[in-house]
Amino acid sequence: MSGIQIDASEIPRVVPCYHSLTQTVMATNLAEIRQIGAQDTVPLRHSILWPTHPVTHVLLPEDDIGFHYGAFIPTLSVDPVAVISVFYDPVPGPADHVSTAPATNTSAEVITPRAARFRKFACASEHQGKGVGTCLLEHVFAVAAREMGCAVIWCDARRSASGWYERRGMRMFGETFFKGDIEYVRMMRDL
Repeated sequence: MSGIQIDASEIPRVVPCYHSLTQTVMATNLAEIRQIGAQDTVPLRHSILWPTHPVTHVLLPEDDIGFHYGAFIPTLSVDPVAVISVFYDPVPGPADHVSTAPATNTSAEVITPRAARFRKFACASEHQGKGVGTCLLEHVFAVAAREMGCAVIWCDARRSASGWYERRGMRMFGETFFKGDIEYVRMMRDL
């Protein structure tokens, strides 16, 4: 890795963890990450993402079929300080994530890799910029790849946060769009 220097003290220390779609617990020196119920994501989703809207605005019809994770700091609170939800969901529209079938396939069929989409990613304001959200996102990347069998993960990101996602290996694709008066862009990462 020429030109890149990493301070080992900045890398979260990962202790033994159990990965499963039914139960996940991962401890780092920043937070404990574990699978939670959809209802446990709602308070942070609402207070951080859409505080001026009714709480129903942060509920997703597919919450019952998603996988939800929280980052906890046990010494501070029993509630999660960051939450994220992940779903099986194909990447929308034409993008550079598709490949053509091998030459032995005469139909030249387009193969789309299995994809995961994360939604409603929120971190309490007082814990932003401390690495908790990064640990939670990296955990979801690992779950999507290893447990869900996905080759790509994507999201609709607020344009104002796109640089944060880029620093975590994601890239923009497609056109920008708006949800209300907030500009969004789609972002993806190969797993």
